[in-house]
Amino acid sequence: MPRIIECVPNFSEGRNKEVIEAIASAIANTEGCSLLDVDPGISTNRTVYTFVGSPGAVIEGALNSARAAYHLIDMRLHQGEHPRMGAMDVCPFIPVQDTTMEDCVECAKEFCDRLANELGVPTYLYGDAAKENGEFRHTLPQIRSGEYEGLIEKLRQPDWKPDGGPTDFVPSWGATAVGARKFLIAYNINLLATKEQAHRIALNVREQGRSKDQPGRLKKLQAIGWYMEEANLAQVSMNLTDHEVTPLHVAYEECYKDAEELNLAVVGSQIVGLVPLQAMLATANYFIQKENLFILEEDQKLRLVINRLGLNSVGAFSPKERIIEYMIHSDTDGPLVSMEVKDFILTVGSRSPTPGGGSVAAMSAALGAALGAMVGFLTYGNKKFADLDTKMRQLIPPLYKGMKDLTPFIDADAAAFSEYMLAMKLPHSNEEETNERQKALQQGLSTAVKVPLCVARIVTSLWAPLKELSEIGNINCKSDLQVGVRNLETAVWGTYYNISTNLDEITDEEFKNKTKAEIDDALKTAQENCVAILKILDGRTS
Repeated sequence: MPRIIECVPNFSEGRNKEVIEAIASAIANTEGCSLLDVDPGISTNRTVYTFVGSPGAVIEGALNSARAAYHLIDMRLHQGEHPRMGAMDVCPFIPVQDTTMEDCVECAKEFCDRLANELGVPTYLYGDAAKENGEFRHTLPQIRSGEYEGLIEKLRQPDWKPDGGPTDFVPSWGATAVGARKFLIAYNINLLATKEQAHRIALNVREQGRSKDQPGRLKKLQAIGWYMEEANLAQVSMNLTDHEVTPLHVAYEECYKDAEELNLAVVGSQIVGLVPLQAMLATANYFIQKENLFILEEDQKLRLVINRLGLNSVGAFSPKERIIEYMIHSDTDGPLVSMEVKDFILTVGSRSPTPGGGSVAAMSAALGAALGAMVGFLTYGNKKFADLDTKMRQLIPPLYKGMKDLTPFIDADAAAFSEYMLAMKLPHSNEEETNERQKALQQGLSTAVKVPLCVARIVTSLWAPLKELSEIGNINCKSDLQVGVRNLETAVWGTYYNISTNLDEITDEEFKNKTKAEIDDALKTAQENCVAILKILDGRTS
């Protein structure tokens, strides 16, 4: 899995198309960088760029964008609604995949030094990259206080000596804040109101509030009010610095409540840049619970969020272009799962050890769970079984989730076998090489055992809802459920055989004993439940 860091530089230019495109090209043409989003704002006169790459690549991409901006942006001419202090106003690094916050801190510090030395401009660290600087210059609002206009005086103060670059004021550039942080969601609530009314709500909700004595209601949230001339509306402009602490829906509902009290109309909202999938799904689940809805499919959940938050109100919100996971992983399914059924069968039947019994067992389990979910769906919403709707809302989700969770193991089993075969090919001509090879072989065997064990665990969790479904589900789907439970039992037999084969060569006796006991229990549970459910179904006539 490649190491990926996200970089989101904000430049103080949102109106000049040629400048915006030149900076975008500087990033896009950097080797190893993928430019995901360019979001200019006319009223703010600011553009947010989002790109990803390896730690080294994102540093180079950020430097290339800064080099372009240095010759194209003159802060002496800048006016806009958004607080700012420099041409490249802020440049944060965010961990995305197989990277840590410490990796991002290292990126921030290296970029901070290189930018300052090459362009001769003041740079300040913030967020996790500024832990050594004290509490008074840690957050972005602290660093940016006084903005561009206050920099001349600020740079003269010993407490505000830049982390990089000169203490001299650079009129055309200003200063740049460089940081490492969690994923930040830039989120704006649209109001038919004045700038002052929007800012009043911002003061109510933001963590900073009006002062230390009058803090706001929402933690990990920064906010100001402004007027968006191009859309002829005001906005409560917010930064959700930790969406797990203050989710999108909480920010929306709190602003909506205050707007109602002021008799102001809320006309949707806007996400600037990209957003994590989990943030969107958490908001979907909030509205699903609030309105007692029954929605399982991811794309429908996203459609619900877009509708309830009014995310299309200022500009089109396309999940494929605005959700970071969708942007980075264009194809999240493995090669086997992505195959057509005929091709999968022919691949299994070819002269190759993979895909083998483990992948077929995982496929069998996923199909068994899918048949259970199907029976639930064909019972739910059916007038004949209207009295069972509430119960179906309880039984369908674990079966649907089981189907989704089991599917990736079709590819995972083949990958585990490949890992073991790579270990087999390692050199072993001396004691050191032999030890390294043995270690890799044991790791490969462990993975080859853990993958089918996970399949068995998921199947075990499905027996209870399947048993309830067999007692009350749509009788016309009786044979479908019978096939489904047989598939699940067969799948557990498959995991049992795979695990038993690989356990023999594992040297960790404690792991072997624990795993054997668990798979023996899973097989016993599968056999007992399969018999019990089939007996229930055989006895049903209506």
